[in-house]
Amino acid sequence: MSLFRARPSAPPRPSDYPTKSWAVRRESVVVLTRPAAKPVPAHIIKGPCWVINGDTIVIDKVHIRLAGIDAPELDHPYGQKAKWALVQLCKGQTVTAHIKPELSYDRLVGQCFLPNCRDLAAELVKQGMALDWEKFSAGTYKHLETVDARKRLWRAAARQRGWMPPRTPG
Repeated sequence: MSLFRARPSAPPRPSDYPTKSWAVRRESVVVLTRPAAKPVPAHIIKGPCWVINGDTIVIDKVHIRLAGIDAPELDHPYGQKAKWALVQLCKGQTVTAHIKPELSYDRLVGQCFLPNCRDLAAELVKQGMALDWEKFSAGTYKHLETVDARKRLWRAAARQRGWMPPRTPG
């Protein structure tokens, strides 16, 4: 016996549906769908931010990695300077994050903007505190890199080339 019976004259009864799923009736054909495992986040998150490091911020308890760039970790050369450069950019500002579908170490990835439409990632690359990561940005910020940025941020550059293992989450 089938879970669903074709009854064009009567709508399906709630007892006809399997548990933890729902059905949508279209032209006498019942299509099963399942709810998403995780709720899909809003595409835009807006508010004051807290800076974690040179490429990660928190808005409303949501960790967001800046898309398309790589800044040094806090314990790497220039890591603290990259963090404080981002703090100075965001201080007292409302940041708008346009969330992308991918994740990075359980963080959302997003393009973040200040109220005057300046891109936070572009500003960090211009200051020489982050590098364009072509694998994820398709070269969007490459033209903004300073002449000596890859020499100064050699650990981030090595990580991009696969010479260093990625940091372990934790």
